[in-house]
Amino acid sequence: MNVAIEELSKVEIITKEAKVAELTKEFGRFGITGMTIMDALGCGVQLGTQEYEAEKNTSPQLLTKQVVMVVLPSKEVDGFLKFVEKALYTGHIGDGKIFVSPVTNAIRVRTGEEGMDALVEGDLD
Repeated sequence: MNVAIEELSKVEIITKEAKVAELTKEFGRFGITGMTIMDALGCGVQLGTQEYEAEKNTSPQLLTKQVVMVVLPSKEVDGFLKFVEKALYTGHIGDGKIFVSPVTNAIRVRTGEEGMDALVEGDLD
């Protein structure tokens, strides 16, 4: 049986730990009820150089970050990205990166629900 599945996108946000609580408390206004947050180490094009350092690192210096992953309807991604960019922006090195990718399906293992049905509150039986 082919069920029409709403197009979904995965948004992965890599940012400083200090920004995550401020960012995620507003997710509900986009209908996001679930998220995954992971601790990470990494660096960007500055190789971990802090903005105040005089010389650029020549080898990577891994900095602590957090990755916030959410899945939402593709049609809502543009508005969500504008919100995230505004929430994270300081104008300084290390504001973060956002990656968006398509999701072909989501399945709630317990019930077998697919697509958006797997992401929103369903039957609690």
